Amino acid sequence: MPETVVQLEELLSDPPSTVIKALQDVHGDIVILGVAGKMGPTLARMARLASESAGAPRRIIGVSRFTDPRQEDALRWQGIDVIRCDLLDEAAVAKLPDAENVIFMAGMKFGATGNEARTWAMNCYLPSIICHRYRSSRIVAFSTGNVYGLTPVEDGGATEHAKADPAGEYAMSCLGRERMFEYFSAKHEIPMAILRLNYACELRYGVLVDLAQQVWNTQPIDLSMGYFNTIWQRDANAMALQCLRETAIPPKIINITGPEVLSFRQTAEQFGQLLGRPVILVGHEQRTALLSNASFAHSLFGPPQMPVSEMMELIANWIRNGRPTLGKPTHFESRDGSF
Repeated sequence: MPETVVQLEELLSDPPSTVIKALQDVHGDIVILGVAGKMGPTLARMARLASESAGAPRRIIGVSRFTDPRQEDALRWQGIDVIRCDLLDEAAVAKLPDAENVIFMAGMKFGATGNEARTWAMNCYLPSIICHRYRSSRIVAFSTGNVYGLTPVEDGGATEHAKADPAGEYAMSCLGRERMFEYFSAKHEIPMAILRLNYACELRYGVLVDLAQQVWNTQPIDLSMGYFNTIWQRDANAMALQCLRETAIPPKIINITGPEVLSFRQTAEQFGQLLGRPVILVGHEQRTALLSNASFAHSLFGPPQMPVSEMMELIANWIRNGRPTLGKPTHFESRDGSF
């Protein structure tokens, strides 16, 4: 059980054997664009550790604006080659090093409401810049399950074949991002995979952390969304890296999440038992929710290794002991796509 941030990040970065095997088969350096986000640092470290274990030496290059210099220093200390770059600066992107493999993690979600122009620039214009620069690479691009919109709970979540129906400008811009990658994949014959993540969780961030904090602080929990998916960040990292072997033209769409449709009501009540706190529930569940079905990913990579019950125990222990969180609520209750 991790007791410190260092132990947690080591756990999240530990490469499963499947990732080591995948990176034996993938040649060339890996550049990770938007590496300083919530997942990027542990994904970069997992890529480095897996490459070393696979006997496949390569550069792992992390690119970001690095508004927090501590992230830059930490990545460099962990053996990642870091480059400061504003990815919307085409001249700066043109100077980035070549790499056979690109993992695109850049984008804008939180703060999108009220800053719509930058949201569209980051989520739609930026892919064209990257596809021009890395037209000779393979690209794994992160997207979101929000592009599906609200789906009937009884359906068990949207599969990759479901029609996109995004709600709100953030989700619409994310569908725009996918369309830009699809266009340039065809134009430049770039093999790609597009990952619709829904959603990664660790001990400092995620829907489960939001719920645990609300229970711990005896705050009311809005049930209007009703149901959700989640996946442990280490498992999401592992699937993303294995997707470097799954790129195709046109891009292969892959949902990344856990196998369960989870109830906010039941999950909050379980946290109440784990934390010894009363649970305040408000509102009522509706018949639709933001849900994805990741059966295809699980057929490719196997199911996630971390069960939700263990995630919850780790999170409850983390919150109970007053350990740090990222302070970035997921706004899981939003049904209109406002973030």
